[in-house]
Amino acid sequence: MRIILIGPPGAGKGTQCQRLVEFLKVPHLSTGEMLRAEVRSRTPAGVEAANFMEQGQLVPDPIIVGMVSRRLQAPDCRSGCLLDGFPRTLPQAETLDDLLERRAMTVDGVIELAVPRDELVRRMLARRREDDDPEIFSKRITSFEVQTAPLLDYYLRQGKLASIDGLGTAEEIFDRVKIAVRRFERTARS
Repeated sequence: MRIILIGPPGAGKGTQCQRLVEFLKVPHLSTGEMLRAEVRSRTPAGVEAANFMEQGQLVPDPIIVGMVSRRLQAPDCRSGCLLDGFPRTLPQAETLDDLLERRAMTVDGVIELAVPRDELVRRMLARRREDDDPEIFSKRITSFEVQTAPLLDYYLRQGKLASIDGLGTAEEIFDRVKIAVRRFERTARS
């Protein structure tokens, strides 16, 4: 199964992906984690990406698409993966569809973790990750609303979107996620 998790920063995508990795036995491809690793390693892509990330802007498509494309070719991704943080824009979604189609694969389902903005800010203040400056975090939420939210309609039209209430305990949210995954599995088999 190839599943995409979509949600604004702080929605809990990483937490739910960790649970799904165990549930489905597929790798978790977090572009945020991949980017942070590139920045820490000071690779050319990481240095370039850091300039955008520090300003709360999305990293340009060529950097992200190259990174994801290389990762999708890895042997552990043949039977599926969880994509977290990619795609973020309609062009990225179309590029992902093309990349997968060339490998006779497809996105099986998309899970939106829906969380109100005030709850996102509360969560950000509680976790205090190194890239969670309040001003930058606010810009990241706005970028999500403008650039990523249109993906919801894109995947809804394809019949692949499940919108999940992202409020509650991690376990309650995961119970909702599992229901969506089972629906994706039934659809993939038919």
